[in-house]
Amino acid sequence: MSDEADTLTLAAALKLAGLADTGGQAKQWIQAGEVRVNGEVETRRKRRLVPGDEITFADATFVIERSEGDPEG
Repeated sequence: MSDEADTLTLAAALKLAGLADTGGQAKQWIQAGEVRVNGEVETRRKRRLVPGDEITFADATFVIERSEGDPEG
């Protein structure tokens, strides 16, 4: 996943996980310091995530995984 087009932003991940209804909602939570990536507060909504990153918001935690078509995985 070295190409930026193949990566996922933190805001998009929150939407895909069903935690945020909109990008604006995800942005607010991120900028308020309510989201953690790998145990650290992350305030950059455009933070690029890589496989293995663990995202925590409220009582939900999920891990970014490689897609089946990813040649590195």
